[in-house]
Amino acid sequence: MKIGLFGFGCVGQGLWKVLHETKGIRADIKRICIKHPDKQRPVPAHFFTTDPAAILDDPEVDVVVELIDDADAAFVIVSGALERGKAVVSANKKMIAHRLPELFALQQKTGAPFLYEGACCASIPIIRNLEEYYDNDLLTSVEGIVNGTTNVILSKIFEENIGFQEALAYAQANGFAESDPSLDIDAYDPKFKLCILLLHAFGVFVAPEKVLNFGIGRLQDFDIHFAKSRGQVIKLIARCYREKDKVSGYCIPRFVSENHRYAHVRNEYNAVTLESAFSEHQTFAGKGAGDKATGCAVLSDISALRYQYKYEYRKFSQNGTFFDTSDTILKVYVRHQYEGQVEESDFRTIEERYIAAHSRYWIGEISLAQLQNARWLSDPGVNVIELGTDYTDFASSH
Repeated sequence: MKIGLFGFGCVGQGLWKVLHETKGIRADIKRICIKHPDKQRPVPAHFFTTDPAAILDDPEVDVVVELIDDADAAFVIVSGALERGKAVVSANKKMIAHRLPELFALQQKTGAPFLYEGACCASIPIIRNLEEYYDNDLLTSVEGIVNGTTNVILSKIFEENIGFQEALAYAQANGFAESDPSLDIDAYDPKFKLCILLLHAFGVFVAPEKVLNFGIGRLQDFDIHFAKSRGQVIKLIARCYREKDKVSGYCIPRFVSENHRYAHVRNEYNAVTLESAFSEHQTFAGKGAGDKATGCAVLSDISALRYQYKYEYRKFSQNGTFFDTSDTILKVYVRHQYEGQVEESDFRTIEERYIAAHSRYWIGEISLAQLQNARWLSDPGVNVIELGTDYTDFASSH
């Protein structure tokens, strides 16, 4: 196979490395399209071009691999390649999450395959497993740690007893977080991944704006002390689940017990837990970030194309499920600063209250739909963390 590659950043170079270190895969990168031709790169100059048509219109290029960071430009590349009947591999979770219905329609129209395992959890082959192994209606939930940057930050906080800002600075200094880390710490990145997983798990297209994302950017020492005092750590969890014909999903920090399986998922590692009617819980864990980890996922997709593999989206064609958050009830910890900042009427119940001079919190139940629409959710002085079932067990036993 002849590959036309768009982008030669971290993941693009990771693909170059793993492709040249892997025996048995008969595929070569013919041309690489980049934006800045004067930048020094560890590959001979004749591989590079700044003209997309040099790849898209080359009849010898069998596979277009898109690995750029611009979602709009990525869609132009991917859609252009599919319209030309070329196979496409991408790792651009933002572009895919926002354009899934259009990309699905293009695949149906042209018959060209579009694979994107590298867009979700890097080295964990979660999409392929959802498509193939869980090809039935017995799957009930998919959840997990799907963002490596926030997991690095939270690991540093709870393992080294440092504050949020210091942990964020470490992540930025060591290449785990961007200079503007909002995509990760505000939970947009895991939300995009969740939208992709919703299609392959339950057969529903969900626009990202319909999914609640609340990240770890408001985490304070008070919240960290609260977690430690109750035998908990904090993890950013993306979750979707089905009840009958309804599917719900959200991305929010969660308290988990120090003995929970997620508590042992450290640094840039991810973990995804699937629950089904008969097999109960199965957890996949592996590196969720890094050049070689994501490059390996991209290479796996390229390898699958040798066998004419494509996503069949059978769950989409088989069921009539729809996305609805109105019946989803969350038990949450809400830390705020003063009376009236959070509206008590938004909650179904409040079972614990704490009031001090500079901080207070409530623990109670609220519907996901109500939380999404709550006026105070956008207040930077308010933090929200979900309580997992293991928190309830811990509290009731003490």
